[in-house]
Order: sequence, then C-alpha cells, then structure tokens
Amino acid sequence: MKTLLFSAAAAASLIPAAAMAQSGAADDAGATRRLEPYVGVMGGVHNFDSETGEEGIPPAGYKGRMVEGVAGVNYNVAGPVVVGVEGTASKGVSGDIDWEYGVAGRAGIKAGKDSLIFGKVGYKWVNFDALGPDSPDFHGTTYGAGVELSPADMGGSAQSSNIRLRVQADTLGNFRSIRPMAGVVAKF
Repeated sequence: MKTLLFSAAAAASLIPAAAMAQSGAADDAGATRRLEPYVGVMGGVHNFDSETGEEGIPPAGYKGRMVEGVAGVNYNVAGPVVVGVEGTASKGVSGDIDWEYGVAGRAGIKAGKDSLIFGKVGYKWVNFDALGPDSPDFHGTTYGAGVELSPADMGGSAQSSNIRLRVQADTLGNFRSIRPMAGVVAKF
C-alpha cells in the first residue's frame, strides 16, 4: 500500500510540470486548442447500499477508501459547452473494495474564467476484496456530477490555469451507492 501511495504522489508531482510545458507550447502557437486532454489523481470513498440492486452488488453495505487515476479529453463544442470522454482506475486502500475501473462520457459548461461544471454517464466495474481473491467483478451504469475549479477563478490574476481542483459525486447502478471524490487534474 505504501508503494501505491508513493507512486500516486510521484505522479501527482509531475502533473504541474507537464501542464506548464503544454501551456508554453499553446502560447507559442498563439491559438486556443479546442481539444483538451487531461490527467488527474483523486481520492475518496465508495459506500454501497445494504440492498442488492439489479447489478448484483452484494447486500452487505460494503465501502472502501480509494485512490484513483483519471485520464480523458474534453472538446470545446461552442462557447462554454464542453463534451468529453474519460477513463478511470481506482485502487482500494482500506475497506471492502479491491479495485474499480470504468469509462464515462462527460458534458459540461465552462464557468467563470476557466472552471467547469459537468455531468457524466458511463460504465464501471468493481471488485470487492471482502469476497476473496477469485471473486467476480460487479458492474453497472454509473452517473455523476462535479465541478473543476481553476485557480484563475479563486482569486488568481491569470485568465486560465492548467491545474484544476476537482470535486465530484458518482453513483453505481440504480443509485445503489454514493462515491464522493476530490483531487487535482491537469489539462494540456
């Protein structure tokens, strides 16, 4: 577990350098890019209901803390409207969850100078540590919403920033779980 946390911290420390390098390249070109790839590191908890849903999530009220890596791309459709796709991979660091991974489509509205309010829909797979090493993966549709706050909108003098603070909440299946997450993402 220490190796996983160290690796996540090391990856997070490289994000600002990569973002600054991309910012310089975009400024040199003199144009705003309409495609915005991004990566991030987040942490949070996933709490499941005590009832079994159609997706077959175990009825034991499982929960777990996790670290998640996220990567995706946004496309500025017109004005403040943004659409995109992202993939996630999460590792449980305590509790009943071993790992999760998924993919989702996103749609959002840019707010302020450079922040983003978004909703997403996708599909997620979950493996529970509590069920043993050969347990099946449980899966279902996932829904979520969140906000990415830019330092430019939190009192900074810049018009935009490649770093955003992200807060979101997701659910799995027929709203059988709650999954609040927070972290840092860097757009390129």
